[in-house]
Amino acid sequence: MELLFLLVAVLAIIFLTTRLKVHAFIALFIISILYGLFAGMPYEEIISSINNGFGDTLGKIGLIIVLGVIIGAFLENTGGAFAIAEKVLQLIGKKRVTTAMGIIGYVVSIPVFADSGFMLLHPLNKSLSKKAGISIAGPAIALGVGLMASHTMVPPTPGPIAAAGILDADLGLVIAFGFPASIIALISGIIFAKKYASKTQIEPDVEDALEAEKELTSAPSALKSSIPILVPILLIVLKSVLNPKRTNLDNSFVDLIGFLGEPVIALLIGIFLCLLLPKKLNYDMLSSSGWVGKAIKDAASIILITGAGGIFGKILQNSGIADTLGQLLMEYNIGIFLPFVLAAALKTAQGSSTVALVTTASIIMPMMSSLGFETDIQKALVVVIIGAGSAVVSHANDSFFWVVTQMSGMNVKTGYRLFSLGCGILGVVGALTVFVFYSFFA
Repeated sequence: MELLFLLVAVLAIIFLTTRLKVHAFIALFIISILYGLFAGMPYEEIISSINNGFGDTLGKIGLIIVLGVIIGAFLENTGGAFAIAEKVLQLIGKKRVTTAMGIIGYVVSIPVFADSGFMLLHPLNKSLSKKAGISIAGPAIALGVGLMASHTMVPPTPGPIAAAGILDADLGLVIAFGFPASIIALISGIIFAKKYASKTQIEPDVEDALEAEKELTSAPSALKSSIPILVPILLIVLKSVLNPKRTNLDNSFVDLIGFLGEPVIALLIGIFLCLLLPKKLNYDMLSSSGWVGKAIKDAASIILITGAGGIFGKILQNSGIADTLGQLLMEYNIGIFLPFVLAAALKTAQGSSTVALVTTASIIMPMMSSLGFETDIQKALVVVIIGAGSAVVSHANDSFFWVVTQMSGMNVKTGYRLFSLGCGILGVVGALTVFVFYSFFA
């Protein structure tokens, strides 16, 4: 009966968010309470699960999400993200438009939301495609899968951060494994875009062909724009590398790196570095109606969904289903692919990668021990493979699908054939890469 209740709960979350358009926070919150009641949990335990699940989860990653979104807002509004894109383009070469757009999308989506990233870079994509005399289909798909790769697998993007927080995974290790896994997945996506998607002829509009160049007039340099992203990532990874529990190092320098590499402190340093990006710092940018205020509003939805996911996970944990489901799944022995399959099913069913990441992590969290995911490396790899699953597959119920297809002039059928398939390849290759890592390192 517990397994039946869980299946019904997941289907109810999908139905509420897709058909009835209920916000994911409300859907997760209500279903968590109903699951607890039907599972026969005492009322007091349901209430404590709600309070502890929400509080514990956001206590770990609430601030990290807010700080990461603020960094993204500065890079987007100052033109820093665009400057990074232009630099990548110079390095790759303007003749390799498809490859360049895939890499640009990957880099920009680490601090900037995928939807915003595509809209930000679309004028550049059109301009380059027009100048090169090629169909916009290949570069658009490469840009889309590039944005999706880092959006789902590389912190400090909010989704992977949320999953890492729920599973108590070392963020430095998630970054260390997420980068190579997502890059290998991205290479497969770029090959797909060059060899298959580019054969579909779609003429780029000339309307915005010069808009891309205008964006760079007041933007900071690419190097300056990269610093607020690179410094926090390096600090977080360095903290993980020098972790006293693994290295037995114990001195004042290691303690200092341990403090600076704490994700909250590292991202706060990133925000201070962002203040160097505008040509002239206007304190209205930091106001409730400025860039910071808008970023915090954007972060609120993700934070609430993440907190509700924490409630769902805690309810599942306290209901006792974790042990039951863990034992059952151990018999099927699909191991590290279980989180991937669950995330892929949730992503395909309801559309949001972030919701798929949070919900899958919440379901898997109580079963980590029984499934054999106990070491820091195993937890980090579970987060990355959940991210790979949350890329499979973007279609009509995903807002990003419509951003990519409509701005690129694709109809729905073409969108399914090119972008949905491209995301599927991206996620599957990402999962297979994690499986290889798991075989050697876990």
